[in-house]
Amino acid sequence: MLGLARNWWCYGLVLAAALLAPLFAEDWSLTQLSQYMTYGIFAMSLAFIWGQVGLMCFGHSLFFGLGAYMMALSVKGMLPGLPASQLLGFALAIVVPGLWAIIFGLALFKGKSLSGAYFGIVTLAAAIIAERIAVNWNYIGGFNGILDIPALVLHFGQHSYEISEPVPLYFTSLFFSIVVFALLFWLCRSPFGTLLRGIRDNDTRASFMGYDVPLIKTVSFAISGALAGLAGALFAVQFYFVSPALVGFALSTEVLIWVALGGKEVILAAFLGAVTVKNVESFLSDTLGQFWLLALGFLFTISVVFLPKGLLGGLLSLPLPWRLRRTQAAAEKKIDGNS
Repeated sequence: MLGLARNWWCYGLVLAAALLAPLFAEDWSLTQLSQYMTYGIFAMSLAFIWGQVGLMCFGHSLFFGLGAYMMALSVKGMLPGLPASQLLGFALAIVVPGLWAIIFGLALFKGKSLSGAYFGIVTLAAAIIAERIAVNWNYIGGFNGILDIPALVLHFGQHSYEISEPVPLYFTSLFFSIVVFALLFWLCRSPFGTLLRGIRDNDTRASFMGYDVPLIKTVSFAISGALAGLAGALFAVQFYFVSPALVGFALSTEVLIWVALGGKEVILAAFLGAVTVKNVESFLSDTLGQFWLLALGFLFTISVVFLPKGLLGGLLSLPLPWRLRRTQAAAEKKIDGNS
């Protein structure tokens, strides 16, 4: 327990390093980190549904891509009857993927609930179908996607500031990363998070105890999908384009690797896993050429087999919330008294 308590210091060190990075990193490195943090938000959204609820979503890029396309269509004024607006883009990027996740949840979890490999296969099929639709839908750019998406702009009264320089862009990405992390961290440490882990470990027992497991899974899936959509919106305004690849098989596979290597049960570990792997990818591609994906797949296999908590999961694991430790201590004291 003492070792786990010390892990709080790791969280402080990560935050301090993130805040001080602009003092030491070059502009190009800051820009890359900003983009990688967008992937980190995406990874945190998957870690929530996979690590806390036990649902491995093979098609999670569907929600990321939906968010990216919603932002692109909004800022370029391509939505009939709606003005061009980044604020509207962010709202739609969160709401639309969240609604689709609710629809999927009601379809997959009600009645004979899907889980495990069956759930993964269905979500993967949905992502592949969505990618084919995007490729053949000319209104949203078809195979080429949507290009020349404007950079993020902040409005203060009559003044507008375009966030395209490395340092402002970095702190904007860091701000969104902290907000998403804080939300998911609070959910995981709350009674709702405890219930999610109970469902993950034994959803049949949770049902017998009176909990509406399909509804809880659907709500969790909606939260995860909405946050993945937010990450997609940030991708669109940082990379200035969206394409069908954002909703397809390749990105869905990549994010699984990021989360598994970092640690699916710890939100911060998943975030750092995405940032780290994206940094390592450039090194592997330069060193191994076209075989770098094989090396990444090998690392993923090693992690799943020998490090089920990921490379960082154990280091960043925290002690139980105080309310659970108090309950556990009371139960142990009662058992000792009876013996």
